[in-house]
Amino acid sequence: MSLPHFFIFFFCVSLCVSSSFSALLAPITKDHTTRQYTLSVYLKTPLQPTKLVLDLGASFSWVDCTQNYTSTTYHSIPCSSSLCNAIASLACSNCFNPPGPGCANDSCAMFSENSVTRKAIIAEALVDSLALPTTDGRNPGRLGLIPEFVFSCSKTSLLKGLAKGVTGLAVSKAFSSPYLFALCLSGSPSAPGVAFFNSDGPYYFLPEIDLSKSLVYTPLLLNPVGITIITYYLHPSDEYFIGVTSIKVNGNNVPINQTIMTIDQNGFGGTKISTVVPYTVLQTPIYKAFTEAFVNESAALNLTVTKPVIGVCYNADDVSSTLVGPAVPTVDLVMQSDDVFWRIFGSNSMVRIVRKGVDLWCLGFVDGGANPRTAIVIGGHQMEDNLLQFDLGLKRLGFSSSVLLHRTTCSNFNFTTNNNLK
Repeated sequence: MSLPHFFIFFFCVSLCVSSSFSALLAPITKDHTTRQYTLSVYLKTPLQPTKLVLDLGASFSWVDCTQNYTSTTYHSIPCSSSLCNAIASLACSNCFNPPGPGCANDSCAMFSENSVTRKAIIAEALVDSLALPTTDGRNPGRLGLIPEFVFSCSKTSLLKGLAKGVTGLAVSKAFSSPYLFALCLSGSPSAPGVAFFNSDGPYYFLPEIDLSKSLVYTPLLLNPVGITIITYYLHPSDEYFIGVTSIKVNGNNVPINQTIMTIDQNGFGGTKISTVVPYTVLQTPIYKAFTEAFVNESAALNLTVTKPVIGVCYNADDVSSTLVGPAVPTVDLVMQSDDVFWRIFGSNSMVRIVRKGVDLWCLGFVDGGANPRTAIVIGGHQMEDNLLQFDLGLKRLGFSSSVLLHRTTCSNFNFTTNNNLK
């Protein structure tokens, strides 16, 4: 299945990238209260630092315009314009308040959506300048300007449930043309990870390791039915799906009903990747079979399940440490063939819980219920310290598995600015 043409065209109209540079980057920081990931960008004229929650599956970016939005370069989008048609606006708005950002007559409007609270409001579409540092894959350089960035001009009420200090939500694909970006979410409690846009590599991390060379590829799949709250009802999904065909624990297959592993004509089933879901969510039959297999394989390592805080847990004192985290069974998400798999080591499969005199390693997978829309949702924790490259042009996902194997981390990108980069 191919990716919808609408989204590819949307990238084109979202950007007007100068030909003097190609690759851009942005730091990615984790908010540990909400477990959300935020992108740091520059918006408006003059440029202002802006934090946006990173949401892989959103239809478009939006920003709160009600809190002192001041810029000399913003403008609304007329309803009759080709740009309004290109972004598939469902409404045309008029405003009876003083004109300003978010208030214009005959203006193209979109439904801004908060994917965390599942709330949506109608809001004016806006165009303004956005900038990100250029990069050669080793360091950030000078800011590269995106003069015609399209987003929805939302209201403060839509920020509820999002990380403190953010002013909106970012769709990573919106910063990328030609339709290619890479994410390396940091597993560090404080140091940022990084997002690359318009670059298929190199991606250098200290000490001089190009992680683009470690990528394995699997097709990106189309879910024919999206699940946005209001916008684009029955339109193909914006979310990123991959074809996980089986799960292995320590190399042994987990018994799973293959029917739910594929996407049906109504959009149910399959596997998607999400940056707003903290931990991987498994449909109940998958979760039960997976945790049973994990417990059995752990017993072979002399690990005994203790009374859990959540799910499957082990006393931390009983679990030894390795280069790739706690020494527990490996988990393989097998793709189109047995030799194409995303291997999850202890650093990504387990979560350390220390509280009230308890010190445990707990399995970081969640029971998603008997009838969720998606059988497997790969969450942020399982993505940390893994490089993921989303190539919409070639319709594929590149994944590295844990970069700890290469003796580096996603927090090891050198953010020292090189002003000689153009």
